[in-house]
This record gives sequence, C-alpha cells and structure tokens, in this order.
Amino acid sequence: MADPTYTLHFESPDCTKANIGLVGGKNASLGELMEAGEEVQVPPGFAVTTDFYEAFIEEQSLGEYISERLSTVDIDDDNAVAAASEDIRDHIESADFPDFLADELESSWQKLQSETGTDDLQVAVRSSATAEDLPDASFAGQQDTYLNVTDFESVKQRTKECMASLFTARAITYREKHGFDRDEVLISVGIQKMVEARTSGVMFTLNPANGDQSKVRIEANWGLGEAVVSGTVTPDSFLVDKPVYKIVDRNVKQKDVMTVPTDAGTEEVEIDDDKRDVPSVTADEIVKLTDLAKAIERHYDEPQDIEWAIEEDGDDKRFYILQSRPETTWNEGDEASANATSTSSSSTAERILDRL
Repeated sequence: MADPTYTLHFESPDCTKANIGLVGGKNASLGELMEAGEEVQVPPGFAVTTDFYEAFIEEQSLGEYISERLSTVDIDDDNAVAAASEDIRDHIESADFPDFLADELESSWQKLQSETGTDDLQVAVRSSATAEDLPDASFAGQQDTYLNVTDFESVKQRTKECMASLFTARAITYREKHGFDRDEVLISVGIQKMVEARTSGVMFTLNPANGDQSKVRIEANWGLGEAVVSGTVTPDSFLVDKPVYKIVDRNVKQKDVMTVPTDAGTEEVEIDDDKRDVPSVTADEIVKLTDLAKAIERHYDEPQDIEWAIEEDGDDKRFYILQSRPETTWNEGDEASANATSTSSSSTAERILDRL
C-alpha cells in the first residue's frame, strides 16, 4: 500500500481526475486546468486530501461516533436527522488535528505563502467531495465554502468545518436514501488564493439556450461572483460568435449590489451609481475571455461551464480561471437538450451553486 498523501498542490501531476478519489472533483478540475495552456491562469492552492480526512477521523475515533450516532436515526424524520447532523458536525469541528496532520497543513500553507509572495494571504476554503461528479450522485452543492480566510488558525478551523459539512442533514439523507456507504464517501478540501476581483462571472462555451457550439455565453458582475449565485443581481450577459469574436447579443443590466471581501469573509455592498448601468466587462475583455473559453474547451474536448475573475491593479490586469466543469444541459443527451429552452438568471445561479 502506498504511503498516504495528506496535501497536494494543484500544480502537482497527481492532482488530476485520475486521482479524484484523493482530491475530489473540484480540486481535480483545478489541477487539470493547470495543464490547459500558459494563457489559462489558475490561482495557486492545494488540496487537503481524503487521506488527511481519513487519518483525522481515525486518529480521533470520530468514525465510531458517527456510526453509532447514525445507526438509530430514522432517516424519514427530518428533526432526528437534523439533530444527528448537528451532533456529528460539532464533534468534528471541536476535535483537534493530530500534530502530524497540523504540521503537514501548516507546511503547505507556508509554501502557498511563499508562492504568492505574501504573509497576508487570503484564501478560499472549499469542500471537494469525491462523489460530487458521479453521474448518479448529486453531491455537488451539499458541502461548504468559506471565502477570504486570512490566517492559519482560521484555515485549520474552516478545513474542519468543510469536512464536517459532509454530514449536513441534506447530505446524510441523500446518502442513506441512495444507498451510499457512509465510510466510502470521503471529502477533500481546497485551499486557494483569493482573487481580488474587479469583475467576475461565468461563461459557457456554447449557447446554453439552444446548445449552439459556435457561441460563447459570458455573464458578469462587479466584484466577486457570489451576488450572482445568491440571485441578488442579474448579471450582464454577452453572446459571442466564436470564429469571428463578434458580440451577437448583449444585455447590460442595472446592477445594484456586488460582493466584496471583508475581514469577516464577504459582504454585499451597493454599487456606485456611475457603475450600475455600465457594462462590467469591456469589449477587449470579452475577446480575451472568449479566447480563454476556446482554449479550455480545446483542452477538455467538450463544452465547458467556467468560472472566471478579472483582477486589476492600475494598468496590471489578470484574468483568472477559478473552475471549469463539463456543461451539463447539452452534454446529457437529446432528452436533456430538448428540455433546455432558456437560461434565466435563476438557472445560472443553480449552475454556480452546483460548483460550490
């Protein structure tokens, strides 16, 4: 048996979908994106692996507690499931990482600080469950995400909270009703540098309204992407002809709020009056985003659903890809395609929630 791997940086050749059982779906996707070409920039980060999670659960005898606590729960009793979920999550979140795991986590944290050249590192801490991308298991969206985490002690705690979110009431019920062995569904956690986004959004490498693969659909808002996810803002949208980069449809919305990072995480703030009706991306930025969409689609050889952000510091502008996954509506076959007739802002929010 191979030695356990407790953390794995995204640029590692082992952080790919071949090792989804070790790093989970989201982290594997980020590792794959590192190979999509020099023009595709991914914020650096690392995976806290399922080996880490299993060692933590075993060393602190948490597995025994979880099994005992769930063994007598009536899965059809929502209150009983919620109480069990709360108890299990409290046990996981209050347990300490054994020294060898805490040391490994700190070493990877320090390496990430060195890579980014800052002691004031701000990261997103995201769950990456091993079953979330299975075709018959809708685990995506059932675990937690924490933004703008700023110090190592907070990283440790948020990592535990992500691991504990494997036992939300919703996730417990889903697994039990669909026959998943609770010992076989594991979780990895991603620690990734935050992007100080001027603008962010999603893009699809086809027209999600009708499956036309000659188009790219770009949706954008000022700040971080969470205002779009929450449905509190309807994003600007642009439909671009891939071969000639012509914007064939544009819909610039009045955008009242945006999400920004704070010391406590994030918050929604009002957008300045002079920016509310202004496109949140320029024509040149749309061309660049279209280039990136095409490069990522070529790499995966299938239509993609992509999260992106633009970071701007004076004249310095960086385009970051935060996530890419197969576009599902038109990749699932004729029946799904026939039912896909529109892409309202609410459906966009659901797609993004599936990634978080």
